[in-house]
Amino acid sequence: DFPGIGTDNPNAVVVGLAPEHFHYEMMNRAFRLILDGAPLIAIHKARYFKKKDGLCLGPGPFVTGLEYATDTKATVVGKPEKTFFLEALRGTDCAPEEAVMIGDDCRDDVGGAQQAGMRGILVRTGKYRPADENKINPAPYLTCESFPEAVEHILKQML
Repeated sequence: DFPGIGTDNPNAVVVGLAPEHFHYEMMNRAFRLILDGAPLIAIHKARYFKKKDGLCLGPGPFVTGLEYATDTKATVVGKPEKTFFLEALRGTDCAPEEAVMIGDDCRDDVGGAQQAGMRGILVRTGKYRPADENKINPAPYLTCESFPEAVEHILKQML
């Protein structure tokens, strides 16, 4: 994922969504690098994502495994980190309390946005699973059947 950057002498472990690289040898290499002082950086810690054939493990379980094995904490640069959501607003003249996040991941999309001060609307599409809305506190601002329904709510009720 980093063309032109040499990887023969790595100084960090970056975990993204690269299922073909989540095998023992690669994870063990990452484990050893972290033990030798390399920082662990995660693009996000999603538990799973959805493909055409169903749900699949996301990077979260692998990041958590490396954290556990190395007794370290990853720097997460994506969802659900508050900084990620605030960065999305930077330069927009929009305060967090004026923003709405629409997502199919209750914890990472909606929960992360709400922790940053935004409203979160959960949609029952994509990787949504029944009762996801009960997995965060506070609960989503709203749960909708679809993205268009969420947008319609915003246009009619919030503007």
